[in-house]
Amino acid sequence: MIANPSAPHSAVTPPLQAQEQLLMREIIGLIGKSLAPGVVLREMLHLLSELLGLNRGRIVLVDAPDSTQNSPPGTSRICFAYGLTNAEMARGLYAPGEGITGRVLATGQTMLVQDIDAEPQFLARAVTRDQLPQETVAFIALPIHVNGATVGVLACHRIRSRQRRLTDDMALLKIMATLAGQVLQLQDLMQQQTRALETRNTLLTHALDAAAVRYGIIGTSSALLQAIDELERVSQAQASVLLLGESGTGKELFARALHLSSQRRDAPFIKVNCAAIPETLFESELFGYERGAFTGAASARVGWFEQANHGTIFLDEIGDMPLVMQSKLLRTLQEGTIVRLGGKSEIKVDVRLVAATHRNLEADVASGNFRRDLFYRLNVIPIRLPSLRERREDIHTLAIHFMNRANQANQRNVYLSSAALSRLEEHPWPGNIRELGNVIERLVLLADGPMVTATELERFLQVETGPTFTALTPALRVASTPANPPSPAAPLVRDYLPANSHTLDELQQTLARYGGNQSRAAQALGMTVRQFAYRLRKGEPQR
Repeated sequence: MIANPSAPHSAVTPPLQAQEQLLMREIIGLIGKSLAPGVVLREMLHLLSELLGLNRGRIVLVDAPDSTQNSPPGTSRICFAYGLTNAEMARGLYAPGEGITGRVLATGQTMLVQDIDAEPQFLARAVTRDQLPQETVAFIALPIHVNGATVGVLACHRIRSRQRRLTDDMALLKIMATLAGQVLQLQDLMQQQTRALETRNTLLTHALDAAAVRYGIIGTSSALLQAIDELERVSQAQASVLLLGESGTGKELFARALHLSSQRRDAPFIKVNCAAIPETLFESELFGYERGAFTGAASARVGWFEQANHGTIFLDEIGDMPLVMQSKLLRTLQEGTIVRLGGKSEIKVDVRLVAATHRNLEADVASGNFRRDLFYRLNVIPIRLPSLRERREDIHTLAIHFMNRANQANQRNVYLSSAALSRLEEHPWPGNIRELGNVIERLVLLADGPMVTATELERFLQVETGPTFTALTPALRVASTPANPPSPAAPLVRDYLPANSHTLDELQQTLARYGGNQSRAAQALGMTVRQFAYRLRKGEPQR
């Protein structure tokens, strides 16, 4: 086996050269007409047999990992052949490293059996020996490579005493194995592109069938369409939905889209910003209060949950909800009832909850700043909203949309040059869509002329210095370090702080560090929002 290929031969005659040329011309022409492996490879094996006497050719391929064939991993089988019956092809199954074929796949090296009767590793599995000529039969097996990996074997039988040099057959078969690898590689590339196009077409078709302008959500990027597709698939369910994404990615718009695509579309949609509610007012805002529940409660008030009955309530920035309120919210979600502040009876409510946060709730759970049981209750259906950096192909459309809206609102006629639009697509956009909208509105109001060039655009982009945000889950963590540090956990009982506990400069620096968010700045300094606002107002010079 693997012997010297110099078998008995005679000089190559012109007719044989003509046959080789005909074989090559036919195969190359066939590849130009069709890239279907079944057509090209079977005809290749046919021509090898008819023109050169390389009989019973077969192409053996390794089963794909996702193959529907019920066989052990690494199994290879005859996929294309000429001169073999269906039953013989079905017997051509090889385990890793089994027989001559298995060894070629394992080593990626060509193997030549000079005499199959003298080689113990030759299995004669597909074609039994009694079906072959009685004279000496050789077996040639060559590897088929795709992207540097051995994916298959080109093999055939050859009468040992043929009047043709064995080296010529080996050289020609090597060319055929290379062509077979290229055909298989092209098929793989076409299948990948086809799958990608089918996925994108499905998403686009699904998006076009949705409500007008897709609930006001602008864009056609794959990441955005995937998020919309997930949203619509869960719209008819009753489970809680948790919208994850950086600030400015449009969580409120997605929450409203979820409501509009559900059966609750005709019922109320109530949005609540948890970061904007003072801690002492949380319970009365969410659940309402009875008359006389506290000083100044002259009449009963219906809370947000009651107002959203039979509809949807959207709790934005739920990560900023105090721990005390988290336990009460959990009870409401589990029982479907609320108790007004100062009330004694439970009120039944039918509300679907949509929550949103830009914080890493898993980290907050680990640090004790967010209840684990509430996190699991909210995280039934998590949907991640892509950042603007992940959907750069939508920036052009979004910029034009914001430009038209700002022009109409301010009676201006400002537009962006092609270079300016390209510059917008290159910007990192740490503030996402909100930042893009702010930049467009600012340049519409402050642009010196009707056309904004890329050079003029730079001064508007430099003004927008938003914080860099971290992702929400370990799997989505962004490599950059956040410029806006996370707010420290607020203690359940705050120490008393005198009115002059912090200077005006300290208050302003903390406020700037948290992007103008008084709630987080106050939390960082151990104050309530009211205390922070009072000290800031008191420290500013009187005008």
